Amino acid sequence: MAAEFSQAVELGLKLSRRIYYGKDEPAVVSVPPRQAAMTAETESNFLPTAPMVYAEINEPEIVDNPDVPSYQPYVHGRCDPPALIPLHMQGVSMEVDCYLDTAFVTVRGAWRVHCVSASRSCFCRIAVPMGEQGSVLGVEVESPSKSYTIQLISLEDASDAAKVAISKDGCLIKGQIYTVKVPQVCGRTVLSIKVRWSQKLLYQDGQFCLNVPFTFPSYVNPVVKSFGKSEKISVNVNSGAGSVVFFQSTCHPLKRIGEEATKTRFSCEREVLIWSIDDLIFSYNVSSSETVGGMLLQSPSLHDYDEREMFCFYLYPGKRMSNKVFRKEVVFLVDISGSMQGTTLENVKTALLAALLKLNTADTFNVVAFNGSSLPFSLSLEPATKETIEKASEWIEMNFVAEGGTNISDPLNQAIDMFSKAGDSLPIIFLITDGAVEDEKDICDAMRGHLMKGDLATPRICTFGIGSYCNHYFLQMLAQIGRGYYDAAFDLGSINSRMERLVSHATSVILADIKIDALKDLNSLEIHPVHIPDLSSGCPLLISGRYHGSFPDSVEVCGTLEDGSNFELNVKVQNAKDIPIDKVFARRQINALTAHAWFSGSKQLEEKACQLLFLIKVINFCVFKICGHDLTALNKDSAVYMKSLRITNRLFSSPTSTRS
Repeated sequence: MAAEFSQAVELGLKLSRRIYYGKDEPAVVSVPPRQAAMTAETESNFLPTAPMVYAEINEPEIVDNPDVPSYQPYVHGRCDPPALIPLHMQGVSMEVDCYLDTAFVTVRGAWRVHCVSASRSCFCRIAVPMGEQGSVLGVEVESPSKSYTIQLISLEDASDAAKVAISKDGCLIKGQIYTVKVPQVCGRTVLSIKVRWSQKLLYQDGQFCLNVPFTFPSYVNPVVKSFGKSEKISVNVNSGAGSVVFFQSTCHPLKRIGEEATKTRFSCEREVLIWSIDDLIFSYNVSSSETVGGMLLQSPSLHDYDEREMFCFYLYPGKRMSNKVFRKEVVFLVDISGSMQGTTLENVKTALLAALLKLNTADTFNVVAFNGSSLPFSLSLEPATKETIEKASEWIEMNFVAEGGTNISDPLNQAIDMFSKAGDSLPIIFLITDGAVEDEKDICDAMRGHLMKGDLATPRICTFGIGSYCNHYFLQMLAQIGRGYYDAAFDLGSINSRMERLVSHATSVILADIKIDALKDLNSLEIHPVHIPDLSSGCPLLISGRYHGSFPDSVEVCGTLEDGSNFELNVKVQNAKDIPIDKVFARRQINALTAHAWFSGSKQLEEKACQLLFLIKVINFCVFKICGHDLTALNKDSAVYMKSLRITNRLFSSPTSTRS
């Protein structure tokens, strides 16, 4: 889909050369700025790197300047699929609210249909690229005649054709670009659009890092040279742990304008000659070098489906402990079935070799390649010395040949048997696959039995899914059972970076076997994730849940450090009056609920996932996780499960907003 979209934009830019602007004739259209790593991918050349709007052109004859008709010769034929002409942007502003490890982004902009004759109309496609783990929360469109908004509806309600606009459902490109259509917009119309989404803040070197796609290509700048451009960006930070003690913004000159308790505000407003040619990159750190944590409480809203109270617990790794990581026993299970052939397997090999080089000399490791059978690098764990890693690299080059089917159960059991079980190191399994197998629920049951003890010697299982064919519910469930991490790459270009980050987080554990004493005294407790993961130096620990009962004024948190000593921390309990816990943890809770619903077959959990979707209005989650997959490519259980949720989203027009 990415390649088709990019080709449609390229064709649209060629068609736009028909437009005559008179004395304001623009320079030759250029490709938007791109990082060097991206320019090698042809399909990415014309993908949006900021919120954009395109005119969908089926009939080339309608392409013209709506203000100054050029009366060009008639163009025969149709564009199938339609060409996409980027619309000129007349204004933009962005507001970002950062809570804990989540950012909520609101972009407002105005786009003019400058490329369609005033007497003709076309569909317009909105494209919203999002940052890490982005979730669209709302799209609102205002035109002189109508207004539109995105809504979640059940498929049973979707049959009301009078209520649903002509436009098709939204879709995702490469897992991170949400697109949706606006029906029949006339030439010369100015569309005022408001888009809201959430995305995760990355954590690196003790700092939270925000990266919002905000790079506009040159061809969205209005041709009129005297057109004034005002750009406004504001960032509000509420970490929950303390005030921002350091911040840095590249390319956009944000200034600190206010501070109150744990909240800090930054802003930048300026006149510009061209729209932003850089993403908004903003980083900040909070508190001191010590490990800090907190417990935040929130009551349910009036419209909440669950009457239980909400809580969230956070624990930020301090710089002082960042170098005191556990000794590790690591086994990499790599799928080499036929579907991994080509670039997929080559990218996995590159990321795997990088991960091996980052192991400490005190660590031990093994690599198991599997398809219908399994092939280990060694019959036992090997020390992570330079010489052994070189041998493993040669073995990988020789034996990573994509062929055959997929058997995940046998290599998992083989990996568990390799660990020493002495308790003086942390055993970790990495499962990397692009496939689905029939016995996934049996595997989860078996692993739950293996990992029931839950102490330091119990293996952690981290999973990495590639593409949309594999069952991501299974991989998420397996990681939850194994107190590990889950991640996925839905396009080939992101395999290296996402896999390397997953391995880095999982192998940088500084605190294990974490327990919170107050949780055992609560009633009707529901916690996500079910098993508390370890704390990594490269990733804060956040858990959330529901409960009946009451918390004390403070709670004790304990765990085990890398030298075997005990860790204890007294954490203050306070109301989260300025942090929307329900929204911050919505995506994580939906992920957990859907994975558990798939595993257990529980209709109650399915219903809870649906209720949470409607309550928080996470638009693109249902498109991507439920409607966006080719269900025939999944195993039977997964396909039936996703069909049963029966949710979609549509673009609704508001009849009350029609103006005369």
